[in-house]
Amino acid sequence: MAQDRKIALITGANRGIGLETAKQLGEQGVTVVVGARTRKTADETAASLKSQGIDAYGVQLEVTSAADRTAVAKYLGEKFGKLDILINNAGVGSSTGFTNVTSQVEDAELERIFSTNLFAVVSLTRELLPLIKKSDSGRIVNLSSILGSLTLHADPKSPIADFKSFAYDASKAALNAYTIHLAHELKDTKIKVNSAHPGWVKTEMGTDAAPMEIPDGAKTSVALALLGPDGPSGKYIHLGQELPW
Repeated sequence: MAQDRKIALITGANRGIGLETAKQLGEQGVTVVVGARTRKTADETAASLKSQGIDAYGVQLEVTSAADRTAVAKYLGEKFGKLDILINNAGVGSSTGFTNVTSQVEDAELERIFSTNLFAVVSLTRELLPLIKKSDSGRIVNLSSILGSLTLHADPKSPIADFKSFAYDASKAALNAYTIHLAHELKDTKIKVNSAHPGWVKTEMGTDAAPMEIPDGAKTSVALALLGPDGPSGKYIHLGQELPW
């Protein structure tokens, strides 16, 4: 493996946008480490990518597991000595879709969604930041959603005004806050941190009603992962366009 090859870790990479992101990065010469909840699934995903000519490796990474996070950091450090790209792609949606009533959202639902969509992202990024700091051009991409935009939710005329799913929306708004804060902390480094809205995509979460195909849904993550030195940091992006927080 060439020493200058970029190394990327994508969480939740065994299907949907995560898998397509790994594929598109791999096609651009990036070594991809695909994380999945089980080692078997991760290895099968990596093997499929390898069959397409992509340099891929699988790791067991249930993002809410502290043991898995530590093991992945150890593996990346020993095998590659650095991490150039971290794509925090893994996420969960509401168990009731958009049929829930905000005042009736239960603690268990909030805890379940925030555990994956926020707390695991913060913990995994903290674990891997020492390796990202060893990169010449570290990139952290947090998979958010337009449903995390407080500005658009507060506007009764916005296209998402009636799409209220409090636990999920709040988790993505909090993730956006993390992006802003981490980007500020790292502003004097070469590391760039951004939130990505992939779009409404035909995935298990997005359903077949979504207008975007999976390959298009991965484009924002891939572009942010491969930003040049003059690219943005601390921004909320969809297909090259900045979204309101």
